[in-house]
Amino acid sequence: MPRSPESALTLVDWRTRVADLYAAVRAESDPAAGHRLWREGRTELFATHPQSPTAGKPELLESGVDYWPYDPALRFVVPLLGADPDEREVDGGDDGSVTMQRIGRVELPAPVEGSLDVWWLHQYAGGLFIPLKDGTAGDGSYGAGRYLLDTIKGSWLGGEADGIVLDLNFAYHPSCRYDDRWRCPLAPLGNTVTSRVEAGERL
Repeated sequence: MPRSPESALTLVDWRTRVADLYAAVRAESDPAAGHRLWREGRTELFATHPQSPTAGKPELLESGVDYWPYDPALRFVVPLLGADPDEREVDGGDDGSVTMQRIGRVELPAPVEGSLDVWWLHQYAGGLFIPLKDGTAGDGSYGAGRYLLDTIKGSWLGGEADGIVLDLNFAYHPSCRYDDRWRCPLAPLGNTVTSRVEAGERL
């Protein structure tokens, strides 16, 4: 469906603001302070921006979304490990089909202890994508899972050649959790852990 000029410009603005928010988070030396900044920035965007996925939910516009308290034990720097190749097509809504290619995996240490596949999204200019479905799915968080990283949309917490930052306190629900007009790639089996990750955005 073609976008109107107004909706195209507001979507660009939304993505720019999200990317700027993550840049400000990365600039914070204290991860907990960065998390507060992230929550405050998301609250403002969700409440005021025309591209907010909660625009059609007055109860959420008034109260905002909920989060678990920040837990420093759930912030990791993990190496990107090898994995068997896999590729799949998923429905991207207005963006058409989205190709996901598995490029590796990460191992999460205690208290989570699980493996997550790392995907490369081929639409746009490509980017890293790590969804998460944990023991809170359907009982504390969205049943289809949450996102840890989606660098196409600007969510990136940092990393070097020897590891990437995965802070589970920044897990957030995809837009389709709030509004049916969005189509979101959801967590495959390889992005599921049995532990309850009581961190990040919650229902």
